[in-house]
Amino acid sequence: MESAQHGSTRIATPILIIGGGPVGMVLAMNLDALGLRSLIVNGDPRPRWHPKGSTHNARTMEHYRRLGIVDAIRRLGLPGDYPTDVGYFTRFIGWELARIAMPSERVKVIAARNAVATDQVPEPIFRCNQMYVERFLYQHLRSLANVDVRFGWHCVDWHDHGDHVKALIEERDSGRRVEVRCAYLIGCDGGQSATRRKLGIRYSGEGPGNSAAYLDGPMVATHLRVPDFYAAVKVPRCWQYRAYNREVHSNTVALDGLGEFIFNSRLKTAEEQPDTARIVRAFLASVGADLEVEVIGHSTWVAGRALVADKYGAGRVLLAGDSVHLFTPAGGFGMNTGIDDVANLGWKLAAVVQGWGGHGLLESYEAERRPIALRNTAAARRLGVGVSGTPVDAAIEEDSSAGAAARRKAGAYLSNFAPEFDSLGVQLGAHYRHSPVILSDGTVPPSDDPDRYVPSACPGGRAPHLWLSNGASLFDHFGPGFTFLCLREGQEDARIIASAAAKRGVPLKAIELRMREARDLYERDLVLIRPDQHVAWRGNHLPENCDALIARLTGW
Repeated sequence: MESAQHGSTRIATPILIIGGGPVGMVLAMNLDALGLRSLIVNGDPRPRWHPKGSTHNARTMEHYRRLGIVDAIRRLGLPGDYPTDVGYFTRFIGWELARIAMPSERVKVIAARNAVATDQVPEPIFRCNQMYVERFLYQHLRSLANVDVRFGWHCVDWHDHGDHVKALIEERDSGRRVEVRCAYLIGCDGGQSATRRKLGIRYSGEGPGNSAAYLDGPMVATHLRVPDFYAAVKVPRCWQYRAYNREVHSNTVALDGLGEFIFNSRLKTAEEQPDTARIVRAFLASVGADLEVEVIGHSTWVAGRALVADKYGAGRVLLAGDSVHLFTPAGGFGMNTGIDDVANLGWKLAAVVQGWGGHGLLESYEAERRPIALRNTAAARRLGVGVSGTPVDAAIEEDSSAGAAARRKAGAYLSNFAPEFDSLGVQLGAHYRHSPVILSDGTVPPSDDPDRYVPSACPGGRAPHLWLSNGASLFDHFGPGFTFLCLREGQEDARIIASAAAKRGVPLKAIELRMREARDLYERDLVLIRPDQHVAWRGNHLPENCDALIARLTGW
C-alpha cells in the first residue's frame, strides 16, 4: 500500500529485505511460497555481472527444487556435458600433478534419477557461477506478485519501534525517498552490512594470518575472456585449473565452457589495487603459453576468514548470509550457508506475521543457525589452510628424476583434497538437536562428519530422502507448511493432528506412505516435518495433547 501524506510517500509491507544478493532474493521467494509479501531493496540497479562463487551445493539445490526453479537453474552456466574435474598442474600446458575427476552435470542428474530408493541426493551439487544464477533469480523474483522488487534503491536509515520498524529508502538515480513501515527488517547486506553495524553486532573468529600463503589474505578475482584457451590447453577439460610452480600459485575457474574464466590471484596487501598487466602475466605464467587475454573486470576479496556474528539480530531486525558469517571460499560453503539460513528464517517470519507462530519461533533462528555457521566456517578454513601448504620444490618443472620426484610429492599431497569438492556432511548434515522448537525423542544423531552424511530422522535433522515408486522425490510431496508423514495406516492420526494444527492456523499436509525403506529410514510410524524439511517430532503414537505439541513446534 502506497500513499502520499504531507509530501512524502509511505509504504506498508510485512517484511523489508535489505540486500538483493542470492540470500536476500531467496528469502523473498521463501516468503512468497507461504503467501507473505515482502519488499526488497538493493543499491545496484541489477545483480552485479562479475564472477563470484561457482558452487550450489546439494542442500541449496533442494531449496531451489522446493521453490520450483531447480530445472531452470541447471540450464545455466557450463554446458551440460562439461566435466567438473579439478586439475592441478605445474602449468596448464606443462605437467599434470593430480586430478580430482568429477562428472558433468548431465551425468550427475541422470545418476540421481536412476539411483536406489534410499539415495540421499535428489539434487546433486551444481557447478555454475553465481552471477548467472543471480541474474536468473532477479528475473524470477520480478514475476512474483508478493515481492516488491526495488533494485537501484538503498536504505538510508531505520528505527525499531518495538511493535514495528520504520525505514527510509531512497532511489539512487532520482533521490526519491519512501518511508517503509514493516513488521520485520532483514539485513542481507553482506560482509560490510550497515544493518549489522547499526545494531552494534561484531564478528568473532579467525581472520587471515600474516603468511604469504595463497589462500590466506587479500585476493583479486579477475574476469577473463581467453578465446584460444581450449585450443592451447589440450588436456581433458576441467572446471577448475590450478597452477603450482615457483613463479605462481593460482586458480582458474571455467565459466561458460567457451572461453570465459575467473582467475584468482594474491594481492600483497589489502590496500593494493589490482594491476591488470601483472595479473595477465600471472595468468599466462599459469597457462605456460602466450595467449590473447581480454580483462573484463576485477573484484577484490579476502581469503582465510572464519568469522561469525556474535548475534543474529536484535528486536525486529534480523540478519542472514554474509551479514552474519564470512568464509574462506574453500569448499564453497559461504553462499550455501546463507541460502540455508533463509530457508530456516523464511517460514518462521511467515508464521509469526500470519499469526500461527509464537515469539519463540524467531528466537530459535539464532539458536539453530549460529552453531551451523561456526561449524561451516571452521570446515572451510581447514580446507583453505591445507591447500595453501602444497609442497612446490625448486625442481618441480624440471625434466629430471628430481623433477619427477617433486611432482609426485605435490600430486600425492593434492590428491587428498577431494573432500573440498564433496563435503556431503557439511551440505546435508546440519542438525538442530538442541533447538527450543524441536521435540527430542531421546535419540542421539549420527556424529557430525564434514565429509560423510548419514541420514537420520532424529528430530532436528534434515528429513531423509526417498525416491518413490513412480520416480518422484518424497520431498516433492511435502507441503509448503508442516508435513505429517504417516508410515502406517493412519487416517485417524492424520485427522487428529490436522485438527490441532487447524485450530492454531498452522498449514499442514498429511501424507500416508507404505514403504519399507521409508519406515527403516524414519524409524517411527509418525513424523512431523517443518517447512524447511527438518524433522520436528517423531513417534509411534501421537501425544495425548496434540495442541501442546503444535504449540511447542511453532514457538508458543
